[in-house]
Amino acid sequence: MSYNIIHINPISPEPTQGSVLVIYTGGTLGMVYETKGKQLVPFNFDQIIDKVPEISRLNFGITFLSLKEPIDSSNMNPGIWIELATIIEDHYDQYDSFVILHGTDTMAYTASALSYLLENLNKPVILTGAQLPIGVARSDARENFITALELAAAIGEDGMSVLSEVCIYFNSVLLRGNRSKKQESSDFNAFHSENYPNLANAGVRIEYNFPYLKPHQKDQELKVHKRLDSNVAFLKVFPGINKQVVESILKIEGLKGVVLETYGAGNATTESWFLDAVKEAIEKGVIIFNVSQCNGGRVNQGQYQTSKFLKQVGVVSGSDITAEAAITKMMYIFGNENDAKTCVEKLAQPLSGEMSI
Repeated sequence: MSYNIIHINPISPEPTQGSVLVIYTGGTLGMVYETKGKQLVPFNFDQIIDKVPEISRLNFGITFLSLKEPIDSSNMNPGIWIELATIIEDHYDQYDSFVILHGTDTMAYTASALSYLLENLNKPVILTGAQLPIGVARSDARENFITALELAAAIGEDGMSVLSEVCIYFNSVLLRGNRSKKQESSDFNAFHSENYPNLANAGVRIEYNFPYLKPHQKDQELKVHKRLDSNVAFLKVFPGINKQVVESILKIEGLKGVVLETYGAGNATTESWFLDAVKEAIEKGVIIFNVSQCNGGRVNQGQYQTSKFLKQVGVVSGSDITAEAAITKMMYIFGNENDAKTCVEKLAQPLSGEMSI
């Protein structure tokens, strides 16, 4: 595919510190107000220096690549995740790191999907965005963008990139991408990671939480996967959920897996019709992945009577995985594995730091 590409060379007198490829998918960050109509429209990255003059002072090369048709992140889909993974694959040897500009609504889904698709990743892939457009005076876009670039270009004492995984940077914190959730729609601190520590905090200085960073895999080559299977669904339990709703989901034609969003430590109603519906779906080959509705904590099937049956019939525990990481993990596994037993085993184990045992 051909993309719109813009190169920006550093004007700093200091030696160039590597190169970053910035991939623009769309979203609030790249919007400006049209002069006449005062409508928000995507801005032309040819004028990036005018909008963010600070990037001209960074001491590394930056290349901008925009998708042919930038989208609102609400329209994100598995096909674009594969396209992003392919762009990174095609440019992996040419650039030292990657920054993806992305809308906030589905950023955690994209970060999770890429963490699976980019196996043996040894370079930073940092997603960032903004709550306000870059053309707004109080926008958080500039700080998020500039710091994401600095994080992507950071080199350790060993001469290698400090980071080697898919991350989200937002409002002064760097998070593991597949541990992140968007939890705020009107505050700048939109993303949180309740079950995994921040990878870094950006204050006056950037302080890295080194024990929690993914280690480099020096002898491993990047392997990019390009198959995802979206025959999956969410089923969120709630007081009053009825048989018709549950069965309408569990009996979808061609359904391969369901992320079951349960209460607390993995609990659900013990109504006989519910238990029968779950058991029948599993017997027909549908894999059910138990994920807690709580942002923090984890599923512990069997701790209470209300989750004991789920464990007995073969529901897979999601431990402390997020719903976003769970549904994309299912898509990835089903797209690359045909054996049901292997799928269950891989769901139950961390593939890219997305869950704890």
